Amino acid sequence: MSVRNTLIAPGEYYHICNRGVSKQIIFHNSDDYNRFLFLILYFQSSTTFDQIGRIVKQFVQSPALDIRKDVINKRTVELLAFCIMPNHFHLIIKEVEDNGVINYLQRILTAYSKYYNTKYEKSGHVFQGPYRSIHISDDRQFLHTSAYIHRNPRELRGWINREDKYPWSSYQDYIGNNRWSDLLQTQALLDGFKNKREYKKFVETSRTKITEEDLGF
Repeated sequence: MSVRNTLIAPGEYYHICNRGVSKQIIFHNSDDYNRFLFLILYFQSSTTFDQIGRIVKQFVQSPALDIRKDVINKRTVELLAFCIMPNHFHLIIKEVEDNGVINYLQRILTAYSKYYNTKYEKSGHVFQGPYRSIHISDDRQFLHTSAYIHRNPRELRGWINREDKYPWSSYQDYIGNNRWSDLLQTQALLDGFKNKREYKKFVETSRTKITEEDLGF
């Protein structure tokens, strides 16, 4: 698997990841996780938001915001999987329009960095350089990358064999009810399995290994 910020093309899938500068924790509490979760879900289109702090509070209380349909109808990328960890994150996204991925990640990282530096009275970089983009070239890589992402919480104390309960991952949306409806496109992955139980078994038994070197960290 080669890692590079490669040319990104509409219709293709990519594993995107980044982490905090010097491996520092960048998600300290539920407010931080919710802010980033809102960004990855609702920045899929070029829709802009005034008073984003207020909107995120509404999102926490009721994830099905009225703006959801507008985002879905105008999105330039599709989000297929995610996992937000204390000092890094993973996404699988599909480019829908030219420059969709670039603009999506730029908006997310800029918005979260501004939020983080303001909240914690810091300055400078929050993330460790540019995000990493790995082109997903075939179905096998697609499925195994999703398993790796959904097993990621096992790295955390208290979460081994409990990754299906981890709230900041899309795994529970694949094996149960999709909390985010069309904001999270699960069908492309689930089409590779007879049912959700089969996908759960695949994730639980996966031995997929992706190292920091593989990710370019």
